[in-house]
Amino acid sequence: MTGRVIVVGSVNVDLVVSGERLPAPGETVTGGRFARHHGGKGGNQAVAAVRLGAETAFIGAVGDDAFGQEARAALAAEGISLDGLLTLAGEMTGVAVILVDATGENLISVAGGANLALTPAHVRDAMTRFLPRSGDVVLVGHEIPTTAAREALRLGSDAGATTILNPAPAGGLDRATFGLADLLTPNRGELMQLVGAEGRRIGRSSPAADRPEHGAGTLLDHNAEGPGVRSAVLVTLGPAGAMLLRAGGVALDLAAPSVTPIDTVGAGDTLNGALAAGLAAGTSIEDASRRAVVAASLATTRSGAREGMPTSAELATFQVSEHA
Repeated sequence: MTGRVIVVGSVNVDLVVSGERLPAPGETVTGGRFARHHGGKGGNQAVAAVRLGAETAFIGAVGDDAFGQEARAALAAEGISLDGLLTLAGEMTGVAVILVDATGENLISVAGGANLALTPAHVRDAMTRFLPRSGDVVLVGHEIPTTAAREALRLGSDAGATTILNPAPAGGLDRATFGLADLLTPNRGELMQLVGAEGRRIGRSSPAADRPEHGAGTLLDHNAEGPGVRSAVLVTLGPAGAMLLRAGGVALDLAAPSVTPIDTVGAGDTLNGALAAGLAAGTSIEDASRRAVVAASLATTRSGAREGMPTSAELATFQVSEHA
């Protein structure tokens, strides 16, 4: 039986300025183009999952403002179940200010707003409305308080669902949280941040950062500080694709298809949503990860975080053309 994807995370409104180059500290760069989009890593990941065919629910919070109404309407229009999306009185909806240059590179600054007011009690209440079960995938982001993310992982794990933690941002996470995840999906910088924090906690130097497997092994290992990630670490490597690390040191390189990127905003969210959708459909970790890398690459060929996210039909067409 096909499972559901339950995303627990943030929802924002993205205010985007695109220009020829990114400003240096203290510099003003003129001539940019402005656009407003719907975002937040949690909301984006839910959109990516539902577009790739997964029955998808979202748990998070918006403020009681106009941005919150717009954000809710945008998610509802995608067909995502929003019984777990709270509107918090007196809070502002999260906002992300994004600068994008001509090559697609970006800088992002986020004001979390209602996302940061999400509590473990909110998560518990929302989870009772969806009742996760074996076969479901609970995908949790970290643009919400660590305590709320940890509770979502715990509840998903207790229910027998597959749990994914996207550690973005990575600060404040430890084994009490990522030890509840079946899969961890950091980029290279987040991986090194987690590994460095682990080394400081146990008084050891961090593994060399030249290869992702050196760091991922630390997070998969069980030690006196607690359990590690249960099954695998999928490290995203930008244009190079990703690397899937399994317990026991087994590594699988996942090359990205060759594309001309226009906007890399949302590529990581596309990968996470696609990964969750694949696992919910019963696909193996390896095959779901391969498909997720392709989906993320395709997403970079269009402007906008959600606007670039492919549907199942678009992804299938791209994969056929890639092998033609």
